[in-house]
Amino acid sequence: MESRTGSAIFDRLGVSRVINARGWITAVGGSIMPQEVVDAMVEATDSYVDLGELNEAAGNAVSGYTGAESGLVVAGAGAGLLLQAAACITGVDQNLIDQLPDTDGIPNEILIYKDHLTNYTRCYRGAGAKVVTYGDEAGTPHKQLEAALGPKTAALAYVFHPWNSCPLTLEQAVDIAHARNIPVIVDAAVMLPPVSSLTSYIKQGADLVTFSGGKGLRGPQSTGILCGRADLIKAAQLNMSPNHGIGRPAKVCKEEIAGLIAALDLFVKTDHEAEWASWRTSSEVIASSIRDIAGLKVKIEDNDPNRQGPAVAIYFNDNWNRADAETIMQRLAARKPSIRVGSGNYAGEIFITPVTLKDGEEYIVARALREDLLS
Repeated sequence: MESRTGSAIFDRLGVSRVINARGWITAVGGSIMPQEVVDAMVEATDSYVDLGELNEAAGNAVSGYTGAESGLVVAGAGAGLLLQAAACITGVDQNLIDQLPDTDGIPNEILIYKDHLTNYTRCYRGAGAKVVTYGDEAGTPHKQLEAALGPKTAALAYVFHPWNSCPLTLEQAVDIAHARNIPVIVDAAVMLPPVSSLTSYIKQGADLVTFSGGKGLRGPQSTGILCGRADLIKAAQLNMSPNHGIGRPAKVCKEEIAGLIAALDLFVKTDHEAEWASWRTSSEVIASSIRDIAGLKVKIEDNDPNRQGPAVAIYFNDNWNRADAETIMQRLAARKPSIRVGSGNYAGEIFITPVTLKDGEEYIVARALREDLLS
């Protein structure tokens, strides 16, 4: 089967097409931007603007959609995490902004529950922060958090991410931290959709929240949203481009800002129930093609908070005597076009996420999956 992408530039470079059945992940390009987003980016190429003014205007739009005091378009959720830490460490003090990433003599600890550590926690350290964990088997979670907060704590981080948990709700964590005048910063990179997430964490008292712009929001992959308290957003702004703070390398161009705002406008107007139903239909096409294979347990997992939408999960029973999940994934990836799926988050299963499939690709995935499971 043809592996060309259909894109003149990718085909000229010799880059092969991928069928993405794994979801909005950076490794295969995040999401495909709607035409409205592309058009907004193209329109933005033909004018010079004052980037500070554009940041303020875009921030006002972000604020309107999130219910936060202020907002900012940033260079992805990873940059949002770095700027959260920087803002909480420096505030608007230019001397401290110039000092980063040297945090000697400054409260610089980002406190985080032990099970909330992810590969992205290191982004806080990019600002010069020291990541400190809390949570053990002794005492209640409330007492553990209270004991961990100290004079060096710059912020308490709270992470919404698949496969982690915390015994304290965000609201409980906020109450404890705010009693000590400690801001709470939230990583919600993967939590869109639903639309309600845009406002949920601010309503629960978070001081800064970051979202990815290139996953479910379907804006430019290298963008994100930061929203929250006006003073902390101002501090984040001073720490990033076009200023010369620690966030200068995480530059967002005017075209990306325009694209992100267009994506946000479109996202809140989308009929997400109808979209979810179409993903469920695609899931059923795939699941029905392999349900009869002995040794498999095939489920459509709908409304699982750890999935990005309806997903086909394939579990291998004890009597399964064919290739394991890793081999199946390798076979799919070696096809032309390459098919990428996920694996292993619960019990070594394979999962197929149709949110990133183009029309008709569910049938290609279904046929390939059946062949590779049976071979």
